[in-house]
Amino acid sequence: MTNLNESTIEHHAIALFRELGYTYAFGPDIGQGGDHQEREDYGETLLLERLRIAIHTLNPAVPKDIRDEALRMVRDAAHGGLVTQNNLIQRMLVEGVRVAHQVDGEERGIIVRLIDYDHPEKNDFLVVNQYTVIHNRVNRRADLVVFVNGLPLGLFELKNMADANATVQKAWNQLQTYQADIPNLMAYNAVLVISDGLKAAMGCLDAPYERFLPWKTIDGQELMDRGDDPLRFLIHGVFEPSRFLDLLRYFIAFEDDGRKLSKKIAAYHQFHAAQKALLTTLAAAGIGGDRRGGVVWHTQGSGKSLTMLFFAGMLIQHPALENPTIVMLTDRTNLDTQLFDTFAAGSQLLRQDPQQAESVSDIRELLQRASGGVIFSTIQKFQKDRHEPQGKHPVLSDRKNIIVMVDEAQRSQYEILDGYAANLRAALPNATFVAFTGTPLELDDRDTRVVFGDYIDIYDIQRAVEDGATVPIYYESRLVRLNLPEDQRPLIDSTFEEITEDDEQENKERLKTRWAQLEALVGAPKRVEQIAADMLDHWEKRKSILSGKAMIVAMSRRIAVELYDAIIQLRPDWRGDDDTQGRIKVVMTGSASDPIEWKPHIRSKAGNEAIADRLKDPEDPLEIVIVRDMWLTGFDAPALNTLYVDKPMRGHTLMQAIARVNRVFTNKSGGLVVDYIGIAQDLKNAIATYTRSGGKGNPAETVQEAIKVLLEKLDICRSIFHGCDYQDYLTGDGSEKVATLRKATEFILSQELTEDGIKRRFRNATSGLRKAATLAAGDDVVERCRTEIIFFLSVRNTLDKTSDAESLVEEQEYAIRQLIDQSIAPEGVVDLYAVAGLPKSEISLLSDEFIHQIEAMPEKNLALEMLRRLLQDKVRKEGKGNLIQSKAFSERLDEALRKYHNRSVDTVEVMQELIELAKALQALDQRHAELGLSKDEAAFYDALATNDSAVQAMGDDALKMIAKEVADTVRQNTRIDWSIREQARAHLRRMVKRVLKRHGYPPDMQEGAVNMVIEQAEGLVQ
Repeated sequence: MTNLNESTIEHHAIALFRELGYTYAFGPDIGQGGDHQEREDYGETLLLERLRIAIHTLNPAVPKDIRDEALRMVRDAAHGGLVTQNNLIQRMLVEGVRVAHQVDGEERGIIVRLIDYDHPEKNDFLVVNQYTVIHNRVNRRADLVVFVNGLPLGLFELKNMADANATVQKAWNQLQTYQADIPNLMAYNAVLVISDGLKAAMGCLDAPYERFLPWKTIDGQELMDRGDDPLRFLIHGVFEPSRFLDLLRYFIAFEDDGRKLSKKIAAYHQFHAAQKALLTTLAAAGIGGDRRGGVVWHTQGSGKSLTMLFFAGMLIQHPALENPTIVMLTDRTNLDTQLFDTFAAGSQLLRQDPQQAESVSDIRELLQRASGGVIFSTIQKFQKDRHEPQGKHPVLSDRKNIIVMVDEAQRSQYEILDGYAANLRAALPNATFVAFTGTPLELDDRDTRVVFGDYIDIYDIQRAVEDGATVPIYYESRLVRLNLPEDQRPLIDSTFEEITEDDEQENKERLKTRWAQLEALVGAPKRVEQIAADMLDHWEKRKSILSGKAMIVAMSRRIAVELYDAIIQLRPDWRGDDDTQGRIKVVMTGSASDPIEWKPHIRSKAGNEAIADRLKDPEDPLEIVIVRDMWLTGFDAPALNTLYVDKPMRGHTLMQAIARVNRVFTNKSGGLVVDYIGIAQDLKNAIATYTRSGGKGNPAETVQEAIKVLLEKLDICRSIFHGCDYQDYLTGDGSEKVATLRKATEFILSQELTEDGIKRRFRNATSGLRKAATLAAGDDVVERCRTEIIFFLSVRNTLDKTSDAESLVEEQEYAIRQLIDQSIAPEGVVDLYAVAGLPKSEISLLSDEFIHQIEAMPEKNLALEMLRRLLQDKVRKEGKGNLIQSKAFSERLDEALRKYHNRSVDTVEVMQELIELAKALQALDQRHAELGLSKDEAAFYDALATNDSAVQAMGDDALKMIAKEVADTVRQNTRIDWSIREQARAHLRRMVKRVLKRHGYPPDMQEGAVNMVIEQAEGLVQ
């Protein structure tokens, strides 16, 4: 039976590529000195001959010297900052290489194509495994590299699904190492893939681990089910030649916000939504089309703005549209600005800079152009001029290649018989309309459907959370009563008329409505003070358990300012005299007539952007912002994990607001919405609309669901520790806590001897406990159980430190660091030696002193686990230096543990055996000196001395002399990749045989000796 290992996954991936028509090559075969050499050295990452052939084939009319110069420019592009150079190479891939050329004394640019996107079959698709690259003397070997025309555009890092230590997180870590060590390969990369066979995820150069996502469809129709092969879906879904070229051409964006250049690549839902939207738009804009491109509903936080950018790029480059004009519409100025910023940062994909209309006259002027352009506007700019005669809005352009893309289509703004939509259609009578929304359309919303058509693509909350594109949202009610008299209850009912922030400033008459009466009650001084105190208490409890940021939504600008003042009254040190300081800020619009005390909170656009940057920076001390309307739509700050709501909201406005906390962020299990005003019924209504529209997944679970899970997992942990008194941890001082932690770890290890699987049960329970505790942080239940939760997670941490599995990934360690009681030094939980009662010192882990300390530990099971782990690590490391000794010690260790697990010996007896083994290993470090040999020479001596007959025939001194010469021969005849190239191995075998023969090593024993020497040499080189 074949063991499952990393190579098995590798060959499975190669088979999947072959199914797609890729050719295959073994890295060492095409490397330096290989049987089918394509690389002169390992510093050259391109397959130059393949690239040269492709450039010649795709550019037959271009002079040879120009083609050669293009090749040189591609080779030289991999120097400098990694993301910057990757961007340059991406432009070469998509736009071609522009080579300056003198014609009649005038410089002209000739474009040399590297890839034929329109005819995939004319390109060379190759997959290579075990691809070695050297940069600055650092040697790395990639598992799989995908080449198109000799360019290394895809890279796979694979792990063994049968090895608990080989996780996809470690695969991602390896990719980060590659970026630092072999930028000469990574500069050309378009797509990165990590997989262990059970999971497969795709990302790009500077994407964090959380942004490596699965690819769950092949054709955009059928989704992957449980039990399907994720690697097959990813390889066939992404790397099928025509799809892969589309991904390269349209779905990679570099965003430059003026501070940092970052790379973005589409997830599967973005890729297929844009593809579907292109088809429906072409049909709608064509002959007989109805000008309705359809509606894309992608839940908030799943990258809708980026999907719109990708879609716009496809429209601009499609020949059937003949250089179209793209009009981007929103219904709010802040949405217009946020979407414009996304497009401006990614303008390279658009091949032009977008333009933002500042006024009614501005939008009219911009639309007079003959073709092209990406124009941003709010829909309100499509209004009739007061000097124009009554009737329809004037026609601004009757071109058919105008595509109007609308963000967050709302029925109130797109009434077809009246309002701005009628003006828009009159102004652009032949334009095609496409809508993007983060919330579903109302079932009775006929107007929006008449304007845009039906759904093109739906990506709902359930899929977004399952894919890791967003995190789940939880709801907690902390109502502060309004004390409404009975006759004023109708103030807040289903017909409540919301006043926007702009209305609040510009239309004072509307403040005399029921809204004004309710605002006075909500903003009553005593109520504001009560909310400020409760929010602070809740937030500080959450901050003690998890890091992150919060947003408070106030009903009016007045309440926002007064709530800020109430919080500062309680926390004076949170105030900041300027925008670069302080832990809390108000972000709102303003006017010249505002009260003087509001002025510190009213900023320019640049001032608000500076606050936004601080809120988005997880390291910045700014923790909380108070808003009224601003930033409730389109604002993306992944570190936000809590939204405090004290403002009536409903429908899509409510759904958009709560989505501020659903962004993916490191160690973020979910977002929390805390309700102070009573949005529960409105939330239920919004959820009902969502469900009726075909969406799956609950937009907001109650925090009680997390509490229920927490209590369930807590009960499981308590039952596991039945019989172990851990009261001293809950009530004792630091020393008592550490002692109890040691005792508890010993208890679990001893129970494992009589109850199989208890460690696994405990790990599962604590994983759920950790997640539930972070989701419900701030709740009274969590606070009451806080110390007990810390105790169980600390035991889990200690167990994982002693385990081979090392299943405590970074997010769990992070969570425990957040939870840790400050009365214990951090080492008390995360440092195994402190828990075991051993001093942290510089002594060798296998020194006599350390062995005595281990031997004296009263917790024998904990001591055994520690010693086993240390010995296995030591033997594993020893194996690379001395194969024979490693095998001998490994067999002794395995035999001792086998007897222990078979109950043939007890804990004390097996401990004694391991201690003796540790002493022998310690002595091994000095053995080579006693033999008068170096460590390498001693390793070959042991390899030659395995044959007792040879020792007797030749004597010890003769074998030492042979070992020295063999070591020298190996050093002189091993090169990079020699160990997996038969030609190099055969050469080394011949050299070793000559040494043995010259010294009279018995001929009948030479073959075995040579094999042992070669095997030992491989270990040393590795």
